Amino acid sequence: MRTKPADQSELLASVLLQLRGQKASSRSTLAKVTRLSPSTVGIYVDHLTALGYVTESGLEQGPMGRPKRKLSLVPEAGWFAGVEFNAERIQAVRVNFAGEKIASIVRHLPSDTKTEWVLNEIKQAIAELGSQAPGKLLAMGIGVPGLVDPDAGVALHYSFISDWKNVPLVKELESHFGVSVTLENNLRSIALAERWFGEGRQLDDFVILGPRSGFGIAMVKNGQLIRGAHHAAGEIGRWVWPLSGEGSELHNELPAPAVWRRLSGATKQTPLPKNLREALTSYADESGPAWQAIVTDYARLMGLLHLLLDAEVYFMHGPLTSLGTRFCDAISEQCAALMPALKDACPKIVPSDLGDKAGALGAAGLAMEAWAPDLSAPKAASYNHS
Repeated sequence: MRTKPADQSELLASVLLQLRGQKASSRSTLAKVTRLSPSTVGIYVDHLTALGYVTESGLEQGPMGRPKRKLSLVPEAGWFAGVEFNAERIQAVRVNFAGEKIASIVRHLPSDTKTEWVLNEIKQAIAELGSQAPGKLLAMGIGVPGLVDPDAGVALHYSFISDWKNVPLVKELESHFGVSVTLENNLRSIALAERWFGEGRQLDDFVILGPRSGFGIAMVKNGQLIRGAHHAAGEIGRWVWPLSGEGSELHNELPAPAVWRRLSGATKQTPLPKNLREALTSYADESGPAWQAIVTDYARLMGLLHLLLDAEVYFMHGPLTSLGTRFCDAISEQCAALMPALKDACPKIVPSDLGDKAGALGAAGLAMEAWAPDLSAPKAASYNHS
């Protein structure tokens, strides 16, 4: 058994994640999923109970065998913050120690927002979430649009905020809040939201589609987020569109604002509706030429992605979820018409039901996965079991 404090902390964190993700609910099921001996699991559970993170009560009857005492996390033991933003708004959530969403905040950004404004709004949102929270803030996750370097904690570039370049976001927020901060691209944060709070809980292979103000994707393969050698995996918004090379980039042609303009007949100079998601709802039953042209464009894009990635499920996020299952199914069907190779293997596209909070929820998931008990803290007892 590991005796170094760092190893002990890591294993205790792993046990907490199994309980939080409902992969285990008793000492015996913990032993199975962690592949540790029952005696070792017992030591860890006892230690986490002493630290105030776990309770054990009641009986849970499985399909066979004797009833087991049920393990639960203590919701009030602390909380995690998740933040995600784009060019229009900041979304922040508070998740308790048991992994339950408790509160959320939206703060809207001006059209000409700058880096300093974004940072101030994030700090104010977290302070507001914490004002009513039992327990202390344990860790924070943040999903950032555009290119990021998670290892360095730096947000590299985002096209829709003019001075958003090489922002030392982790250093800035850790200094302000005094807790660890985990940084990730916002679509990869959304992938974690599906894994923790959505329909991706039982999936090891799925893709997030993010046609929002721009267009990117996030990929989970064999249970792991795909980041790429330069942390730029999924930046398909930079593809030339149409693929003939005559035109602009994908993030100008197929994100949600462009789809709304095509469906409504609005020009590029027409201001967007205040609630784009709501505005798109009125086109969910559309069937005219503009609708069909959009479906065909998306089918061409999705066919290429599916031939490349062959994912189990593609989760649609952002305002286009207002177009519903009908839109997603129409894209899949058109894939087969455009690409005969996909006739018997069309991509499965599903509109996510997580809504605009998805990125912030996923960022909270980042924080939960990165956090580990501090065994040097006064509350932590010595850990010399053998």
